[in-house]
Amino acid sequence: MSTKVVQSAKSAVPVPKVIRKIRCAVYTRKSSEEGLEMEFNSLDAQREACHAYIVSQKPEGWIAVHDNYDDGGVSGGTLERPALRRLMADIENGLVDVVVVYKIDRLSRSLMDFSRLVEVFDRNGVTFVSVTQSFNTTTSMGRLTLNILLSFAQFEREVIGERIRDKFAASRRKGMWMGGKVPLGYRVESRKLLIEATEAKLVRSIFARFLETGSATILSRQLIGEGVTTRSGRMFDKGVLYKLIHNRIYIGEAVHKGDSFKGEHEAIISRDLWDKVHGMLQESPRTRASKTRARTPALLKGLIFAPDGSAMTPTHTRRRQKLYRYYVTMSVIKQGPDACPIQRIPAAEIEAAVIGQVRQLLRSPEIIVRTWEAARAHDDKSVITEADVRTALVQFDDLWDELFPAEQARIVQLLVARVDVGLDGTRITLRTEGLTSLLPDAVVTAASMVQEAA
Repeated sequence: MSTKVVQSAKSAVPVPKVIRKIRCAVYTRKSSEEGLEMEFNSLDAQREACHAYIVSQKPEGWIAVHDNYDDGGVSGGTLERPALRRLMADIENGLVDVVVVYKIDRLSRSLMDFSRLVEVFDRNGVTFVSVTQSFNTTTSMGRLTLNILLSFAQFEREVIGERIRDKFAASRRKGMWMGGKVPLGYRVESRKLLIEATEAKLVRSIFARFLETGSATILSRQLIGEGVTTRSGRMFDKGVLYKLIHNRIYIGEAVHKGDSFKGEHEAIISRDLWDKVHGMLQESPRTRASKTRARTPALLKGLIFAPDGSAMTPTHTRRRQKLYRYYVTMSVIKQGPDACPIQRIPAAEIEAAVIGQVRQLLRSPEIIVRTWEAARAHDDKSVITEADVRTALVQFDDLWDELFPAEQARIVQLLVARVDVGLDGTRITLRTEGLTSLLPDAVVTAASMVQEAA
């Protein structure tokens, strides 16, 4: 009897396929800030399109990360963008698998910059997707396509830049205000420069005072001592002063790359005042000082006396276009050379001796203490200490050499009562009561020097 064996086959149970989750980061960018305040702006539109693409790839395991990488008002010509830096950091930390953008130029418009980004992507196993431009960066053809698109994106950026620069230059040639830091003396209304009366008065004063002093150093110290500042609160140091004086906008001109054009705005400074100031600036400080010295009365006029008690008067002569100055005894002029044993003395030598005494006085303990007391009386909230005043008056030595002769003569007239020239030397009598008149200037100088040191 045969036995029939029946084999029953077990039905195969299908094994479910495991789909790996692919984390997708959406990056959006807009070059200008225009329209970002709208409820639904360009960044929102880019983000919505990218998320829709990620949803379409959900069967492949694509999911969007919770973080948004949005750069609003940032150019694509640089990699220094807050959201992009954050994205690259997350990629380096292994938190992103795919970068999704609306168009490749949203990520970068520079071919060189994009190649750097792709290097980071490849190193971390990250792929790149543009939802409006289909290509695969893992193939040679995809990379070629990408480079071509980036080349056109960079070309477009450069053309746009040239167009903007040309438009800016054309507007400047018409004298239009094209933005930037508003100069002292003006305000902006409806994209036009209008004169701010109070500030304009200060600008005119600075030009006029520079014409009087002929020295940016002296004028700067005066303005600092008076507490005059720019709109932003910055002191008028020499750099700020020179920048203001050279700003052609104050004579109603618009400047672009060194060329100036008639501006639409009203001038604050007259052309005549501008020409005088800049004519003076063409000369070196040494030449300006020499001219001022030639116009200024001698330092010791009315103060110097010969051994016979006669006053000595300043005079000068020129030899081979060189100026020689002297003090000549009046009795010798009237009665002849035998009237006095000292007929004349070189002005430079005697003035240097007197100035040396004056400068020594400014460093004496008496003037230091009295200046400090005057400073406290002038401002009971002053934080200037006696040590500050001592330092300032010692530094006044350096300032002395920068003073114009007219200012030096004024100080000498305050501090010197009489200079008696004898056969055995020179006796200088100081005017102690003149210290009181000098103290306000010393206080201002001390205060300005302390502020500069701070």
